[in-house]
Amino acid sequence: MKVAVYSRGIDAESYADVKRFFEELKNYRLKYVVYTPLFESLKPHVNLSDHTPTFTTAEELDKDVEFIIGLGGDGTLLDTITLIKDKPISIMGINFGRLGFLSSIGRDNLTLAIKALALRTYISEKRSLVHVDADMPLFGDMPFGLNEFAIHKRDTASMLKIHTFINGELLNTYWADGLIVSTPTGSTGYSLSCGGPIVFPDSETFVITPVAPHHLNVRSLVVNDNSIISFEIESRSDEIICALDSRKEIISKNVSLAVRKEKFTINLLRLSENNFLHTIQTKLIWGLDRRNN
Repeated sequence: MKVAVYSRGIDAESYADVKRFFEELKNYRLKYVVYTPLFESLKPHVNLSDHTPTFTTAEELDKDVEFIIGLGGDGTLLDTITLIKDKPISIMGINFGRLGFLSSIGRDNLTLAIKALALRTYISEKRSLVHVDADMPLFGDMPFGLNEFAIHKRDTASMLKIHTFINGELLNTYWADGLIVSTPTGSTGYSLSCGGPIVFPDSETFVITPVAPHHLNVRSLVVNDNSIISFEIESRSDEIICALDSRKEIISKNVSLAVRKEKFTINLLRLSENNFLHTIQTKLIWGLDRRNN
């Protein structure tokens, strides 16, 4: 069993926990390979051997790598998806960040997480991805995301008119600052902050949520993820912003855009105690209102 380890960066106050993390990997005799920039930043502080195997791209992860662990918040976990692409590598997030809907395992459960990997007592959940199609190259060889695809107006430009179609049939013309198409996983992210619903990870849906819509009667819509959702955009500006999880590109408003469900899925690992209900109850502080007592 081999584990890849990734992080965007570790704060000095977390070095002790990271050191404990690598000690636990050694205690359970788990081989590991470390993301090269992370290795370089940690080596002076965590006593990693100069001979520690490292990687930078997905192509450098060999077939023996079964898991990738993201040390950080949800943004870190989203990065791991672009690192492994469609490789059959399961993902575990250990939360060194803030809210952490995806990286639901707290650093206080770090030892339990490594033990669960070693003993294979974790729970694996399949998560669907959103795929972007366009009549120009977008997002390189990674036109997929776990959370959402979004269209935005640029900076101080006036609102967009986003003609939105479901399987070729007009759904609505959104007058808004933007539009989000989220996966079930992404329903607790940007879509939620714009008033979208929370949907369960296995619901096989997309959530279409406008950003600051001009019309007050416009609400989020849940559609089947077998749908192809396409867009035609009108704007006073010549350019718009397209975002895919934490990545973005500035493109012409005339580019044809569509989203669909990606052909492959990812496996997201959790501890048996950290199911979706427990996560949203904890992260959204449900049930802690004193009036419920």
